[in-house]
Amino acid sequence: MRTWAMFLLWVCAWAARSAHARALPEGTLGEEGTGRRRPEGGEETLRRSRRGWMWKQFFLQEEYTGTDYQYIGKLHSDMDRGDGTVMYVLTGEGAGTIFVIDATSGDLHATRSLDREEKASYILRAQAVDKRNGVPLEPETEFIVKLHDINDNEPKFEKEVYMASVPERSHIGTSVTQVTAHDADDEMFGMSAKLVYSISQGHPYFSVEPNTGIIRTALGPSDMDREQREQYQVVIEAKDMAGQRGGLTGITTVNITLTDVNDNPPQFSQSVYQFSVPELAPAGAGAVAGRVRALDADIGRNAEMDYTVVGGDGLDAFDIATDGRTQEGVLTVKKVLDYERKKSYTLQLQVRNTHPDPRYVSVDSKDLAMVRISVEDVDEPPRFERPSYVLEVKEDAAVGTTVSSVSAADPDILKGVVSRYTIDRHTDVDRIFNVHSGNGSIFLQKPLDREDLAWHNISVIAAEFNNPQQTSRVPVYIRVLDVNDNAPTLASVYETFVCENGKAGQKIQTITAVDPDEPPGGHRFYFSLAPESSVRANFSVRDNDDNTASILTRRTGFRRTQQSAHAVAVVISDATFPMRSSTGTLTVRVCTCDHSGNMEACGAEALGGAAGLSTGALVAILLCILILLLIVVLFAAMKRQKKKEPLIMSKEDVRDNVVSYNDEGGGEEDTQAFDIGALRHPEAMEECSKLRRDILPSEPLYAPAVTRRAAAPARDDGDVRDFISQRVQEHDGSPAAPPYDSLATYAYEGSGSVAESLSSLGSASSNGAHDYNYLSEWGPRFRKLADMYGGDDDDWDS
Repeated sequence: MRTWAMFLLWVCAWAARSAHARALPEGTLGEEGTGRRRPEGGEETLRRSRRGWMWKQFFLQEEYTGTDYQYIGKLHSDMDRGDGTVMYVLTGEGAGTIFVIDATSGDLHATRSLDREEKASYILRAQAVDKRNGVPLEPETEFIVKLHDINDNEPKFEKEVYMASVPERSHIGTSVTQVTAHDADDEMFGMSAKLVYSISQGHPYFSVEPNTGIIRTALGPSDMDREQREQYQVVIEAKDMAGQRGGLTGITTVNITLTDVNDNPPQFSQSVYQFSVPELAPAGAGAVAGRVRALDADIGRNAEMDYTVVGGDGLDAFDIATDGRTQEGVLTVKKVLDYERKKSYTLQLQVRNTHPDPRYVSVDSKDLAMVRISVEDVDEPPRFERPSYVLEVKEDAAVGTTVSSVSAADPDILKGVVSRYTIDRHTDVDRIFNVHSGNGSIFLQKPLDREDLAWHNISVIAAEFNNPQQTSRVPVYIRVLDVNDNAPTLASVYETFVCENGKAGQKIQTITAVDPDEPPGGHRFYFSLAPESSVRANFSVRDNDDNTASILTRRTGFRRTQQSAHAVAVVISDATFPMRSSTGTLTVRVCTCDHSGNMEACGAEALGGAAGLSTGALVAILLCILILLLIVVLFAAMKRQKKKEPLIMSKEDVRDNVVSYNDEGGGEEDTQAFDIGALRHPEAMEECSKLRRDILPSEPLYAPAVTRRAAAPARDDGDVRDFISQRVQEHDGSPAAPPYDSLATYAYEGSGSVAESLSSLGSASSNGAHDYNYLSEWGPRFRKLADMYGGDDDDWDS
């Protein structure tokens, strides 16, 4: 029916256009096109060609299910006279694939079913051309093909499962969450996309608004109790066609959780608790006496609670705190318990929420419980009367004097006695003190010296009578009181001078004193010249009343040549009873001074040196002398024991040492000049001498000077060369033997050898003339030796 309506509409439009075109004067422009006309003067003018259609858009039903092509409409041009010369051409979106046109008739069809949700419209262009030559008969026209929507899509929610929460005890109508669904159908055409929400599961606890999808609570506060039920599952439907019959439906699930509010006060699980604690249990947070538990149906922050002790006779002995992890009340001991004094305690506990909600639970909501705690008896060590003792004793107290006493008792037995007292010797290594094992009296075993040690810190141990393993100890601090047992002395070693031209009454030195004692009122020293002093006519001592004194001259003029130094004896006394005094000596040297009193020269006599040196200085000097003597003795001993240089040295070292003398040796018989045997290995020396006797020639290798004129008989030098070469190889291969080539040179030298001396001084004739014929005779042999020893021929010739 829709196709026939479109066709009738097209026919009416075509008729209207034709009538309008005929009404136009010939040669004028109409709405459909332009053309040209020829006026009477033969002038050619433009005129419009009228089209056979004015369609802006065509409509097509989506989801077509027929087997034939779906007819859309017909395109026709006024230029088409029905003679088959006009051809219609279609271009644009889907032309030739989705949309086809009959080139002759202009009928437009869709080749397949289309989905509006995939694409709602298509833009196409059509044009009429001359079939014979393809020349366009009119301009191209654009039109739209729109798809009519049908309800072929069900609503879809944004999420398949929604998660939501709402506080328990909420009022009716409290908003929980909102769900949203979408329909792909055209919401501008019909009711295909008009959605309505409804609840299919979740009654009677929740409801949903039909138009907005907002989910709200449907029951009152008393019915929405998390402690009764915490989780709810609600199913929401969305239906198109405004919920009418035949519409499509989509569903989603909403999981709703009731969140907790503090609507339950805590309550103790028991009304009375029983615990026991041993006496002497350590006090503090770690001394747990027991745990109590209160129950709260709420969770999280709403279940946090505070425990307090509100009554009973153990307020000062016990405390309670909350375990943040388990929310239990932890009872702890505040002080050390004593079974002999109190055997049990009663406590009243209170628990309440830390964060109460006044909307549901009163701030004063609380619960109470009773706790009974029994103290268990244990075997206790002895207990001293005091935690520590501070005692005093004078430093001049005699050995055996009782300083004071300590006392301990066994607390398990009323006024029970201990077996024995002892002193911890780790605290009194020198064993200065001791204690009576029965009554705890502390007495002296050695004399005291406050100046050596003013405080003694010891520990006294008390052991139980019935169980000696049960012990306790107490610190005892003993202060040594000062007595005046030390005389004051000069503060330092004083040595001053007086000028030869000094005046009477002149101050030459100020002295002071020291005293290791510590009188309560401080030191007061008195100074005076010793009555037996031999310098009373020369010097005097003036007490300055401030623990210092001045040394003054009593006459004018001193002579260094007569006496170069004076010893002034000064008596120093203290003011503490009993009074102590000592005599100190001050050395005054006589010096030459200028007019201003500046010292120029002084005599260095033994008196000044001795007076100026203290005992410690003399001891130090003696020690230095002893150390120097010891160093000298050790140096001498080490020098005697110094190891000799090794016998075996390298071939180069021996050769260098021998050649560097640049003179002749004394030969084997010259025992005064050098002992050649010391350079030889004993075995090598013995073997060498043995071999030399075996090859000793009938006449000396080096003949005496008197016989050198006679021609020596011809002999083979090969034996000597072979012998020396063999000896060199043997000695080079033995690490214990000296280099043979260097030592062998001594075997043929010296005044006592068969060859005698090679020096020209020993070869002179009786008339003083020297015969050098032996050079021509022995020259070749020296060159052979030079070749063997690596020397230079020129050296051997010379």
